[in-house]
Amino acid sequence: QVQLVESGGGLVQAGGSLRLSCAASGRTFSTYGMGWFRQAPGKEREFVAAINWSGDSTYYADSVKGRFTMSRDNAKNTVYLQMNSLKPEDTAVYYCAARHSGSYPDNQSYKYWGQGTQVTVSS
Repeated sequence: QVQLVESGGGLVQAGGSLRLSCAASGRTFSTYGMGWFRQAPGKEREFVAAINWSGDSTYYADSVKGRFTMSRDNAKNTVYLQMNSLKPEDTAVYYCAARHSGSYPDNQSYKYWGQGTQVTVSS
């Protein structure tokens, strides 16, 4: 069992930065691949970024590539999403999730989910 709690969301102007954190409970955290997803009002949840269990491989949606960076600290049971050059279209609730197998961009591959944190980017 893994419990996930996101933090770090908020209101920021376009061009600004935010750093999201996702703290995980459980001693098996380091065995899970992790992902960030987001859901804007009226839209489906979409993949943002993923990282493998060791942290040496990362994957990004084209819409955030070059602006967002995902990392993890297994000693702290935490994953991060550094978001730079934010745009109004990045406005959404951001969720972190944990998976053991399956395709990293597919939300069906993720077994555990946090409650989400709101990110709002003003123009």
